Amino acid sequence: MLTLRHLAIDTVRENVAFLNRRCTRYHVEDFLGLGRVEVRNDGRSLLAVLNVVDDPAIVGPDEIGLSDPAFGQLGLAEGSAVHLVPPTPPESFELVRAKVGGAALSDEQLAAIIRDVTEQRYSKIEIAAFLIACASFMTTAEVLGLTRAMIAAGTRLHWEGLGTIADKHCIGGIPGNRTSMIVVPIVAAHGLPIPKTSSRAITSPAGTADTMEVLANVDVPMERMQALVREAKGCLVWGGHVRLSPADDILISVERPLAIDTREQLVASILSKKVAAGSTHLLIDIPVGPSAKIRNAGEAVRLRKLFEHVGDRLGLTLEVAITDGSQPVGRGIGPVLEARDVMAVLRNDPAGPADLKERALLLAGRILEFDPAVRGGSGTRRARELLASGAALAAMERIIEMQGPPPAVATLGSLVAEVASPADGIVSSLDCYRLARIARLAGAPTDKGAGIDLLRKVGEPVRRGEPLYRIHASTNADFTFAQAHAAESSGVAVG
Repeated sequence: MLTLRHLAIDTVRENVAFLNRRCTRYHVEDFLGLGRVEVRNDGRSLLAVLNVVDDPAIVGPDEIGLSDPAFGQLGLAEGSAVHLVPPTPPESFELVRAKVGGAALSDEQLAAIIRDVTEQRYSKIEIAAFLIACASFMTTAEVLGLTRAMIAAGTRLHWEGLGTIADKHCIGGIPGNRTSMIVVPIVAAHGLPIPKTSSRAITSPAGTADTMEVLANVDVPMERMQALVREAKGCLVWGGHVRLSPADDILISVERPLAIDTREQLVASILSKKVAAGSTHLLIDIPVGPSAKIRNAGEAVRLRKLFEHVGDRLGLTLEVAITDGSQPVGRGIGPVLEARDVMAVLRNDPAGPADLKERALLLAGRILEFDPAVRGGSGTRRARELLASGAALAAMERIIEMQGPPPAVATLGSLVAEVASPADGIVSSLDCYRLARIARLAGAPTDKGAGIDLLRKVGEPVRRGEPLYRIHASTNADFTFAQAHAAESSGVAVG
């Protein structure tokens, strides 16, 4: 037996075990060829990637070290006695091999793969093989089967007695598009329950959870989240505690580095989380633009039809809004700057970004029309009333109060650089991808005060030497990286 040691190493959704090369209980060479090891005791087991260390200060010869996620999943106390066995490859991987060969998989076969993925029995290479095979060829029936499998593998929320449970989701790709933080309080003010669980940003400068965390605590346990929705009719929380479609989080961690983002996997990812969250009525926002995820109307229509097909068979009432994704929404890109824009809209500040306000009203209106008491076509008018009267702001303030204060006070980055226009003219385009990249290099979203403050939008005049936007950062290294990237190409075209 080896002594279990907890190593404070965040291996980001991957279970990693650390074994001393001079281990006194096992021959390390027996496991090296496999690259993984299974840790067992007290009826518990964990499959982990094996790393070998030479420094006994990290792991002693009679110890096995586990990274943060691995230690948490195994669920044993530090110092427990455990033993190692060579890992047994998951039987479901034969199904992945069949998929690589062009086979269409049944619901049961997809469920077997997703169960093993959720139980961390797949390595990242094996997950990549599955994702690439699905990206190459996937039937509509497989998309539905994959979605159902992902729902079944995690927690499923139920909202007895609340009737219609509304939700919205934007497929992403547009910086500053923080409409959820305006839509949720508008819908909650109307009295329609809208539990909004969101992820943290993976490749963008801010997610809804990152931005909401500027204003309130988002790390809310499931029981507290359910109480919030019953009392305040809405919430804006991080979905990590709720364990909705946990396989999706694992798949995404491999998809992102591989830049795999097919419409089939997108639909399964989004709908699995929404059905697991107990949503009965869902609005999907699909922005379309030259630097958005969806580049043209034809792609948007095909994606809409797939959402509708799968949503119908899952029992969802689903609407799709195809919106303008030609440029960032609002003025801020980064958590603090985006939170500023959101609160300006909710406070009816005349200087608040009009495009963010109008987009949020459009989407909120579509959701309000899920309520049978709201006549078709009048949802946007009702949303505008709730915003103008201050009811939406009051709902947001109640949500913020009930979720509690943020873990730390976030302030705007004090290092500031302006990116100037190279010529007189009119701003003709803004590159969403480039601007998001610059904001991330400035430190967003980890540094909540980092990002870009847009001073010119498409169609606005500018003179040579006038600022197009300001970069904010908190550390010299991030500041330098962002400035260098902006100097190569600002992401703003002036014509």
